[in-house]
Amino acid sequence: MTKPKITQATRLLTVEVDAINEHGESQATPIAGEHPLTIYIDKREIVTLMTLGQAPEALVLGYLRNQRLVPSVDHIAAVQVDWETDSAAVTTRKAIRGLTKKMSKRTVTTGCGQGTVFGDLMEEIDSIKLRDDVQLSESGLHALLDAVRRHETIYKSAGAVHGCALASVKGDSAEILHFVEDVGRHNAVDAIAGLMWLQDIDGSDKVFYTTGRLTSEMVIKAAQMRIPFLVSRSGLTQMGHDVAQRTGITMIGRAVNKHYLLFTGRERFVKPVTRTLVA
Repeated sequence: MTKPKITQATRLLTVEVDAINEHGESQATPIAGEHPLTIYIDKREIVTLMTLGQAPEALVLGYLRNQRLVPSVDHIAAVQVDWETDSAAVTTRKAIRGLTKKMSKRTVTTGCGQGTVFGDLMEEIDSIKLRDDVQLSESGLHALLDAVRRHETIYKSAGAVHGCALASVKGDSAEILHFVEDVGRHNAVDAIAGLMWLQDIDGSDKVFYTTGRLTSEMVIKAAQMRIPFLVSRSGLTQMGHDVAQRTGITMIGRAVNKHYLLFTGRERFVKPVTRTLVA
């Protein structure tokens, strides 16, 4: 795989503003940044995303991947983010076939930070095959939730952001491989998709965690990354549930501390057998 040349554009993720608390006292308070980032492919404007700016190059790559606008990372020569112009210039190695046709159809979604999907939302869903020989144990789920809880986050200091994590869970231990926060949950998942693309990470045995609700688009993105386990501390929508059943993904919602609700893909989830003592 030929990796694209990318910038490492950074900016402050939080700023301090003055607020008055319930006691009438002035208090310096951190708030999350929110910045426009307009993506261009070969000088053609594609979309403007509102983002925290934590991982802008990965966000751009993941957006192009999950929107199916670019077939592979090999097609991308460079991603240059410039915060002075709030732009991300993507240069391809050769012209992308069918880009105009893909952009001609737009679906307005519930996505915060984005809200538009190019092309057919349900395209390729029935052709996606997730591994059925991998498992997630209840103790492994608990370990993941504990690792996320202990992770240092912008949310703890400023709130107003969603977080997504890509994790490797083995038995009763969990390792967070990537953790990204953004003002929109779709931005966070796209940034992780971009990091997976850049680092050639196989998602077929990984667990994806999000603080946001599980909509159809969130399920589709996880399935496109070939991730068989999708966990959220929030709930889900009816279409999210329908798509999860179609893809066969193991979807777990309302996962906080020891509590969770297993909705789909139950065959991959392993719960310890409770022994009943007979007097």
